[in-house]
Amino acid sequence: MDSLRNIESWVFDLDNTLYPRNCDLFAQVDSLITDYMVRITGLKRDAARRLQKDYYRDHGTTLNGLMIHHGVDPDHYLDCVHDIDYSPIRADPELVACIDGLPGKKYIFTNADMGHTKAVLTRIGAWELFDGMFDIRAAGLIPKPELPAYEKFLKEHGIDPNGAAMFDDLEKNLKVPHLLGMTTVQVVAGGEFGHEQVEGWELEQKGDEDHVHHVTDDLVDFLKALKLS
Repeated sequence: MDSLRNIESWVFDLDNTLYPRNCDLFAQVDSLITDYMVRITGLKRDAARRLQKDYYRDHGTTLNGLMIHHGVDPDHYLDCVHDIDYSPIRADPELVACIDGLPGKKYIFTNADMGHTKAVLTRIGAWELFDGMFDIRAAGLIPKPELPAYEKFLKEHGIDPNGAAMFDDLEKNLKVPHLLGMTTVQVVAGGEFGHEQVEGWELEQKGDEDHVHHVTDDLVDFLKALKLS
């Protein structure tokens, strides 16, 4: 844990990072994205879903692929795919206390929009916890894992990457932070996890990625173990 001793900026992804993946919240979003794909492309559902995952893999977000290939309105898309039930997200005072106790500033960096971010953080009890938030609109609709998104985030908040840590559930989103000098932590699903909206490659954990410095399946226990406050 020595690489986290001198961190001044703590940067957290939102979905499947600050709440357990088994809440299946993103499964709701994923299904709505498939519905959207069907409407936009005219494809049958299975074909639309395959294309959705191709866009997600190749362009960082399905939205990015839809903008590139179909010229969709991002505001309409974001409103449609975040029309979900947030009740699976529970208040997490222990997580809030752990993040609040970290020395330095805390940030949210998400490919979601601010409406979704506020809904999730309010359920957790963390809406007023962070010093700054950076959503897909703040990134100019350029998603992680694209380099310009990280560069804009760091510049906007005046963050020195060498004194920053990035927490994300997706290892692909930690490649650029590693290259920029950030310490990286992947937050993975504990135990056996899967649902029909998740492709195997999305959860693949090779275990030998140089750009992933730490891995945890329990963010609260990980932060407690740091003993920095």
